[in-house]
Formats: sequence, C-alpha cells, structure tokens
Amino acid sequence: MDAQKFVIRQISIFSENRPGRLASIAQALGEENVNILAFSIAEANGFGVVRALVDHPEKAYEKLTSCGFNVAFTDVIAVQMKDKPGGLFEIAKVLGDAGVNIEYSYAYSGKKAAVLILRVDHIDDAIEKIQKSGATLLERSIFH
Repeated sequence: MDAQKFVIRQISIFSENRPGRLASIAQALGEENVNILAFSIAEANGFGVVRALVDHPEKAYEKLTSCGFNVAFTDVIAVQMKDKPGGLFEIAKVLGDAGVNIEYSYAYSGKKAAVLILRVDHIDDAIEKIQKSGATLLERSIFH
C-alpha cells in the first residue's frame, strides 16, 4: 500500500484576527488562480489560523509569503464518510480504537458524501485503520 498517495498538503496561514485579513488571503490566492477547496478558521489570542486545502499549495505558499503572511504546510488526510447521523462516529471510533489521536478536523458536505479532513498524530496508522474499516480515503490527486 502506498500510504503517501493519501497524504494531502494543507496550508496553514497565521494572521492577525482583524477585519479584512481573510479577504486579503482570498484576493492573493485569486490573483494566482489558486482555488480554495476547503478551509477552516481558528482563533487564539488575537491571531487566526486559516487552514486550507488548495489546488496548488506551493503556488499559494509562495504568493502568501510574498504578501507577508506566515504560512506552513501540514499533512492531513481526507476521509469520505456517510452524510447522515452516525457518519462521523464511524470514523472517529476506528481511529480512537486504534489509539490514533485526532488533533483537529473540519468537514464539508457534498452531494454524494461528506468529507472529513483530519490532522492526526500517527498518519500511517490512521490510513491503515481507515482502509481496513472499509471507509474511503480520498487521494491527494483530488486536491492537487
């Protein structure tokens, strides 16, 4: 099994939590024709962290750093789950039973299924256990 085909490069953008910062990020990415596929925003002590899956992470990194943003890459996985009550439980249970900690996650719902983006402490173990459970991992090529 080539686990690396399931590892997705997420960009994390660290910014002051103030009006207009998200617009600046979105404008910079738009100028480079980088499409945002999914994102979340977290806030802590006056700063925000925008985590995003984009179709061209390297291009996004270069543009945002040139605009003065502090940007980092993080490896995540994307799991297709049932878009109905209990769908999240099934995935969370597989990982919890395997001793894999979910550090953070965010999700989006599509027409066919919901997708859960996960940052975990043991990515290879998570990939193996999710595959063994019968759940579907989305390949990196879908996002990049």
